[in-house]
Amino acid sequence: MEKMSTVIGCYAPDFEIPGIDGSVHHLAKYLERFRAVGVVFMCNHCPYVRMYLDRLKQIQADFQAQGVTLIGINANDAERYPDDSFDNMKRFAAENQLNFPYLRDVTQDVAQSFGAEKTPHVFLLNQAGVLCYSGSVDDSPTDPTSVHVQYLRDAIAQVLSNAPIKPTSTEPVGCSVKWRS
Repeated sequence: MEKMSTVIGCYAPDFEIPGIDGSVHHLAKYLERFRAVGVVFMCNHCPYVRMYLDRLKQIQADFQAQGVTLIGINANDAERYPDDSFDNMKRFAAENQLNFPYLRDVTQDVAQSFGAEKTPHVFLLNQAGVLCYSGSVDDSPTDPTSVHVQYLRDAIAQVLSNAPIKPTSTEPVGCSVKWRS
């Protein structure tokens, strides 16, 4: 498979894909309404996603009033990984009380165009749709009490205050995106 990816400082690819709420979600509409959008490639079965879920929900809760939203996107091949089917996404979102949209990238085009490698893999966009940060949520996937650097939180705060983003990228930690063969 040809590897594509969005480069820091460049415009993120627009998308229109279905969400578990029954609506089609269009990135451009989010950019009209929010000062920053965190696109999180995730899935239902990955232990790293499960370890990070409470932290992601807390980030959404903490920044929502400041015009920030996260958008979860599941691009995994549901034929080989039935845990990641659309119906199971609905169940996963309900059981875990997700407080941000959860979308399905059936064609895997969105994940490919962003350059998603892992679940979770975060891409933070400013209101202009420019990619400002890509990588990990923080520096301690397995233990929330051992976090020293909160990459996503820091990047969101920097975007909101128009400060330079440091670092602009980190290595995502998690399970590989399950590409169709």
